[in-house]
Amino acid sequence: MNIVGISSHFHDAACCLLRDGQIVAAAEEERFSRIKHDPRIPLAAFKFCLERGGLSPADIDVVAYYEDPNKKLARQLWFASPVLPLRQVNSPFNLDPCHVERDIRQILGFSGALEFVDHHIAHAASSFFFSGFKESAILTVDAVGEWTTTSLGIASGNTIDLLEQVEYPHSIGIFYSTITAFLGFEVNEGEYKVMGLAPYGQPVFVERLRQLFADTSAGNLQLNLEYFDFPAFKTMYTEKLGELLQLCPRMPESELNQTWCDLARSAQVLLEEILLEKVRYLGRIATSENLCMAGGVALNCVANGRIHREGPFKRLFIQPAAGDSGGALGAAAYVHAQRAGPAQICKPITNVFWGPSFTTSDIERVFKGSIIKPDDFRNSEEDLLGAVAKRLEAGRIVGWFHGAMEFGPRALGGRSILADPRPPGMKDKINEIIKQRESFRPFAPAVLAEDAALLFELAWPSPFMLETVQVLRPDLLRATTHNDNSARVQTVDKLVQPRFHKLLAAFKKLTGCPVLLNTSFNVRGEPIVCTPYDALLCFLRSGLDTLVLEDFVLDREMLTPELLSWFSGTSPNTSSGIQHTVYTFL
Repeated sequence: MNIVGISSHFHDAACCLLRDGQIVAAAEEERFSRIKHDPRIPLAAFKFCLERGGLSPADIDVVAYYEDPNKKLARQLWFASPVLPLRQVNSPFNLDPCHVERDIRQILGFSGALEFVDHHIAHAASSFFFSGFKESAILTVDAVGEWTTTSLGIASGNTIDLLEQVEYPHSIGIFYSTITAFLGFEVNEGEYKVMGLAPYGQPVFVERLRQLFADTSAGNLQLNLEYFDFPAFKTMYTEKLGELLQLCPRMPESELNQTWCDLARSAQVLLEEILLEKVRYLGRIATSENLCMAGGVALNCVANGRIHREGPFKRLFIQPAAGDSGGALGAAAYVHAQRAGPAQICKPITNVFWGPSFTTSDIERVFKGSIIKPDDFRNSEEDLLGAVAKRLEAGRIVGWFHGAMEFGPRALGGRSILADPRPPGMKDKINEIIKQRESFRPFAPAVLAEDAALLFELAWPSPFMLETVQVLRPDLLRATTHNDNSARVQTVDKLVQPRFHKLLAAFKKLTGCPVLLNTSFNVRGEPIVCTPYDALLCFLRSGLDTLVLEDFVLDREMLTPELLSWFSGTSPNTSSGIQHTVYTFL
């Protein structure tokens, strides 16, 4: 059975293809369109998935969509009617619930069966059905689906039962995004920045921020709405928030002083407290020792680490594309489970390399007829890895392009920027020259799985960079150890990522260090690179020292001064598919 899952019309549109419960292909639309968080119907991703599966639209048994447009419209109209005249509701937002099916029929050219899966069911399915657990407790947390913002439930076989739910406008995700906006960061993009900024501050605003909640007991969550201003299309907060905090909102790109660090820390602490409260309550009403999590808030790796260490569940699985792009995966998995039955549940996820890949012949064509002449290592992987390891040891920053592109927000060794994690100045160098972003932003360590326990307080695999742990040797890993002595670790298994594992081993042989700094292959405002051309363009525009495209190695010294001059100072299209009004949903 061929099932296509789709998420779109909000942000992070994506498409996936399941064949008999096995993931054949999955990709976000932004990687093809180069528009970050592209919300449009994922035409390019859909074409890729069908091509990877050797299918035409007629070969698809069902398309599964990650939310119910009619339920979403009911919430939109309920929210809009008291505060907005009809002309504002109709423009610039589209309130036609038929537009999803129309786009799938007309743009994607699919005329077969179409099923709508409730948003939080899709989130829950995206985690449970790929966890490998026979049964599990379920926690899904995001800003909002149709109505639901938080779900607590249980799952077994092919059944998901959401026991308790919190409904819009009461949302822990919206709380965190509101503080993100007050801090001058982009909503649905800057939440990572808040999490990264938090360790530099003290939780001095926690008690004041508690007043933003009227109730957080048991499975409940209720915001004090006098501090929130969703319908105004200006900000996400009212003047009362500034009065409460005795602060004016931070202007974007302005200085980040200690006060802003303290506010970020306070919001993060409160988020962690509330999530732990929900997890402990869920542990009391669910009998399982397993917990599955999904939803955008489940990408908060600091909170995840505390949930894993301090929560009541022995085992935790978080779907690696936990945000809305992963909803496409969940919708497809849910439809498969209902049609195939409990005996044919989806196969557990061991990796996320489901995107486009390119052969060495494809790479060779990139340089054919060009003045750029990279080193060719097609005849020896050992020589290739040795050459790259030596460059890393010498302090060079490497763009690494190998195999299929990752699905989800993390670069895990398919489309990565790599560097030596030991020099203390490496973090600042990459943030400033390569990533072109704020200096406080941390980087993740990728470590040989067999050596992880020697360097980190980590007693289980962490292949998807989804939780932070304490670093045992911060003196060794200066560039990947955050201000609070933590790191968002990726463990690399030789059976899952053989070439990346061999590169880490080669670096360890040279240096004694089994770790590389690993961050996504892109610059600020740009999606992660997808094609060899994307990678080459990013290399030319950034300060990367070396580019590795499969078996080809290109050093900056191999480029002509004219070519470097041509691309100097240029930047990618930094348009985004979202803005702060995303949470008014009108």
